[in-house]
Amino acid sequence: MKNLNFSDSDLKKIGAAVKEAEGETSGEIKVALIRESYDYAKFELFFALIAGFLSLGVLMLFPEKIDFFVQNMFWEYSPVYTAIFFGIFPFLVITIFYLLANLSFVDRLIVPKLVMKKKVNERAVRYFMESGIFNTRDRTGILIFLSFLERRVELIADKGISSKIPKERWEGIVSHITGGIRSGKTIENLVDSVRECGTILSESDKFPIKPDDENELEDSVSVLES
Repeated sequence: MKNLNFSDSDLKKIGAAVKEAEGETSGEIKVALIRESYDYAKFELFFALIAGFLSLGVLMLFPEKIDFFVQNMFWEYSPVYTAIFFGIFPFLVITIFYLLANLSFVDRLIVPKLVMKKKVNERAVRYFMESGIFNTRDRTGILIFLSFLERRVELIADKGISSKIPKERWEGIVSHITGGIRSGKTIENLVDSVRECGTILSESDKFPIKPDDENELEDSVSVLES
């Protein structure tokens, strides 16, 4: 996946921002990136099938013209050729539209927004558990999860943080990152947002660094395949 077209320098900037943000707090910040949180294949197939059936319906409205068109394609004509055309054409349409449906902007048009929201949340929660973010000593892990096809961001704070800082404090950060994805300023907005997370944690005075504090989560960005 080649790091979602981010350069090593870009990823290092984010990692450096994470390290800086954690410098004055016991909070642990993890950034994860993924191209898409779900394959949406059934929606793409349904879209293609609808297109195929519609194309067949259009053909049925003009049988004589279709028959004339097919006749002009061959030196020697048989009515079987027209029947074959009616059978093959919808499958060609289905194939073409299924391929088109795999384009990101088409997915964003055909997949319901609520479905995308749910799938991104599910994938973020799964990574939150799989990566051990939930298992820091004081339950002070934060996951910033970016899913690019859906253009959605999930920020999950473990209970050590969510019990002391209301969810509303993070909404502006999520909006800032999402805006960066849409405007082509992903790295800049993400770096700013990571630093803002550190500011929120350090200013609250509820998550001081302890004498035996350890960096429990790697500062580097995780780029997920699926």
